[in-house]
Amino acid sequence: MTTYHRTAALLAAATLALAGCSDDDDPDAAGGTVPESAPYNDADVDFATEMIPHHAQALIMVDMAATRDVSPEFGSLLEQIRAAQAPEIEQMSDWLVEWGEPVPDNARDHGGMGDGSGEDMPGMMDPDDVDDLGSMMGSGFEDRWLTMMIEHHEGAIEMSEEELADGEFDEATDLAGSIVESQTAEIEQMEQMLAG
Repeated sequence: MTTYHRTAALLAAATLALAGCSDDDDPDAAGGTVPESAPYNDADVDFATEMIPHHAQALIMVDMAATRDVSPEFGSLLEQIRAAQAPEIEQMSDWLVEWGEPVPDNARDHGGMGDGSGEDMPGMMDPDDVDDLGSMMGSGFEDRWLTMMIEHHEGAIEMSEEELADGEFDEATDLAGSIVESQTAEIEQMEQMLAG
């Protein structure tokens, strides 16, 4: 089983877990359940809970591209994204555990949401787009991947800006600021790659 298929196989479980986390009828779901005395708030919980599958989808796209014969610059970008986002998933998962909040299943294995249930998150690709990208062959793959990842990064920046505006947990707002800075720089890099 390839890395892509192995990570893709985790999608269903992660989707079910996150769907459970966001159920408005679930008293244990994120949103409105944080004690006033806590050093974090609902915005911090939502940021971590939603950014985990968002990052996970980016890592699935990285795994997909890593199996191909890509240019050196593209390969370096893949490793740059992996090196940043995999530890951030771990960090956010640890916060949720510490806060007693649900962690999306398989987050530590880079699971993501592949059935479209995360499409309301900014920048999340729908399953057809991900499948189409995975089936692409030839030189067009890199350009399509870069175009999709730019949109994905723009979504992460939007989510991070919401955290900066509304969050209270210092580590979470620090991470949000770092995501805005690093992914803005990566968008510029990817746009230059597309233009080249």
